[in-house]
Formats: sequence, C-alpha cells, structure tokens
Amino acid sequence: MLSKVAERVYWMARYIERAENTARLINVHHGLLLDLPADANIGWEPLLEILDCRQAYGAKDANVTDARALQSFIITDEKNPSSLLRSLHQARENARTTRDLMPTEAWRAVNELLLFAEEKLAKEVARKRHDVLAQIVGRCQAINGLLAGTMSQGPGYQFLRAGRNLERADMTTRLIDVATAILMPSQTELKRYYNTLWMAILRSTSAYQMYRQHVRRRVSGPDVIAYLFKDTEFPRAVTHCLIEVERSLRSLPRPDAALATLAKSHSRSRDADMTTLDISGIHRLIDDIQLDIAQVHAAIHATWFLPEETIA
Repeated sequence: MLSKVAERVYWMARYIERAENTARLINVHHGLLLDLPADANIGWEPLLEILDCRQAYGAKDANVTDARALQSFIITDEKNPSSLLRSLHQARENARTTRDLMPTEAWRAVNELLLFAEEKLAKEVARKRHDVLAQIVGRCQAINGLLAGTMSQGPGYQFLRAGRNLERADMTTRLIDVATAILMPSQTELKRYYNTLWMAILRSTSAYQMYRQHVRRRVSGPDVIAYLFKDTEFPRAVTHCLIEVERSLRSLPRPDAALATLAKSHSRSRDADMTTLDISGIHRLIDDIQLDIAQVHAAIHATWFLPEETIA
C-alpha cells in the first residue's frame, strides 16, 4: 500500500466520523434547547467550542447570538473547515481517490451521502432539519458497518479503523471539556436542569442507554465524565477508542513511535481517578489527552504517510 493511499483512507474515516458526530451533536443540542426555558441562557455558542471553530466564526465578524447564522456556519458553510457539509466533501474526495481499495458499495454509499446532504441541507436548514441530520447519522453508521462487514481487514482497513477511533476519542474529550466548563461550576440558574443537561451530553455520544445499564444511579456529572473517559466496552468512550487504535497500529509495520505516544494517553485516561479531580484537574487531564491525541496523529503521519513507499 502506498503511503498516500493509506493517508487518504485514514482521513476518509476521520471525516465520516466527524460528520456523524456533528450531525448527532446538532440534533441533540436542538432538542435540548426546545426542552429548556429561555432563562437557562444556553444557546448555540457551545458548539463552536466543541467543534473547534470559534476562531473561524469570529473571522466572519458574526454575532454568536444569531442562532440562524451560527447554525448555517456549523452545518453548510464550506469556508468552515469543521462544518458538516465540508466534512462530507472531504470524506467523498478521499473515498474517490481510494475507491479501488474498498468495496464498490461503500464508495457508492459515500458518494450518495454527499449528494443527499447537498440537496437536503440547502433546503432544510430550518425546516425538517432533524430528519435530515438523523438520516446523515444513519448513513454514516451504515458506511462504517458496510466497511467492517465487506472490506478485507488488512493494512487499509487498519488505517481506516485507527482514523475513526482517534476522531471519536478527540470528539469525546472536546465534548466533556465544554460540558465541564458549563455545568460543573456552581451556576445556580443551571442547577435545576443538571439532569437534563448531562443526559444531553450522553445522547451526544449515543451513550445514554449504555450508561443507564452500567451506572444504575441518577445521571450525574462525575459519573458521566468517568463513564465517557474510562469505560473499556462502550465504543465512544475515550479508553475504548484508544484501545482500538492500539490494536490497529500493532497490526502495521514500524508502529513503535506511534504506540509509545499512544501509551501515554491511554495511561492518563485509564488511571485518572475522576472522583478526586476538581474542575481545573479535569481540564488539565483533558488538555493533556488532547495533546497526546494530536501527537499520536503526528506520529502516524510521520511513520506511514510521509514516505512514498509500500506499507504492506
């Protein structure tokens, strides 16, 4: 496998995962705003932090209180590198240039997903948006299932799996970071909505039902944070994602540099005692893990994507 092919497969997986996460996050947040009264003072601004696009939005000189402009920026703005539609365009382009590597059905599904999103999102940003975003989430999941069920699990699939799980880990840490900043301080105006808000955090990662099966108590912030960080079985928990990345990298040649960096992040997530950490401690932990994730990506890039040579 050529390094440029490996890189495109890796990024295709990341962009599909990013699109799915973004679509789900928008839907959950929209439902949350409908459930909360106006005096809760929670708008669309937290999504800029979670999706790491506040700076790009600020460059547009747009008002963060303009809900319609902010939603359009997150969903359809092609100049926003983190927008849903931009992610789907990038996924489709990477799939197009590596379509000989994957089953024809998977390439067709990625292409049809972009065409569907371009047609529907342009017309349904305000009307029936929930149904369109739910279909995008379902189609992204179908693509991942199709690839898992029909693609030979050699080097190409391992780069795909590593990219998907690294993106998941990154999104989960971002979500927890913003949720902690908003919900953990003693803001009296939000205390009566804590249960609803933490449930929304779980639903943003499709974790609510699995959390209730494993944590048989009232939904609480510390329990949610611990579950999304440390659970080894839930597919979107940080520790589980890092385990999956490790399994993928171990099946590839020359993995030592990437595995050494990954081990630091894995140990931080696995060994942290969430019950003893205050807000600043949680933020420091998340900052360290996000830095580790970036370094894992850099190690993957340096090891397998820079040299023009056969990987396997």
